[in-house]
Amino acid sequence: MSDAEESEAVLCRRAASGDRSAFAELVRSHQSGVRNQLRRLTRGDVALADDLAQDSFIQAWTQLAQFKAQARFASWLYRIAYNRFLMYLRSHTGTVSLADDDSGEEVAQGPGYDSALRLDVEAALARLPLAERVALIHCYHLDLSHEEAAQVLNLPLGTLKSQVLRAKARLRDLLAAWAPEKTS
Repeated sequence: MSDAEESEAVLCRRAASGDRSAFAELVRSHQSGVRNQLRRLTRGDVALADDLAQDSFIQAWTQLAQFKAQARFASWLYRIAYNRFLMYLRSHTGTVSLADDDSGEEVAQGPGYDSALRLDVEAALARLPLAERVALIHCYHLDLSHEEAAQVLNLPLGTLKSQVLRAKARLRDLLAAWAPEKTS
């Protein structure tokens, strides 16, 4: 166990015994990851993502005694946040559109190649089916292993890997214009 993991485990034990300052430290160290996850899931709705993040941390505080340090604390938090997101979707059907976006909206080109590519990648991600988009968000944007992402999403490992492969293939097709030209 690394020093950081050991320090986090100590904070978790202290927080589980009611130490609010320990929990505040855990929140500070993980809030950007949880907010990033939720912003991507809500397709950039910052206010909604922040509300869901707050709800997630409140739920984490009330259920901290149930955290069994078998997984990383971050994975446990991501699972709570993902469940909050799903609960929101169930109660607000139609408020957040997660279907493929075929609106035909043009992506604004930024001043440079990197910003234009980033915008096109975000637009392509938004066009992926929910299951594939969620798999990529957790594996690549949140840098979880396939095993951790499968646990967070409550999916069999093979299913998660299939979704990641399908998503990468769709992204490759959607971003084909960015592929370097082949010279013969």
